[in-house]
Amino acid sequence: MDIVETLRMVTRNAQQEDDLPDFLAARIFAISDQLPIGQQETTSIEKLIEQLKLYDTYGQTGYLGMGVNNVILEKTINQIEEKLRLMT
Repeated sequence: MDIVETLRMVTRNAQQEDDLPDFLAARIFAISDQLPIGQQETTSIEKLIEQLKLYDTYGQTGYLGMGVNNVILEKTINQIEEKLRLMT
């Protein structure tokens, strides 16, 4: 499975199991559609994949403050979107 397929899979899992908001999932799917084959920004995409695996709607709140919430995830998405804009 390549990195794009992995990104799509973990995004679907986060939507179904962890209530990832549809608006964030749509942005992630758009990123996966824009990734040029063989020229992927793998470090950022791998970071996004790991964050999706740790996604928790209520992450970074409560006593332990663990997990990845919308704010953290959106920051990574913004960075990747900016890199993709610069590539076009």
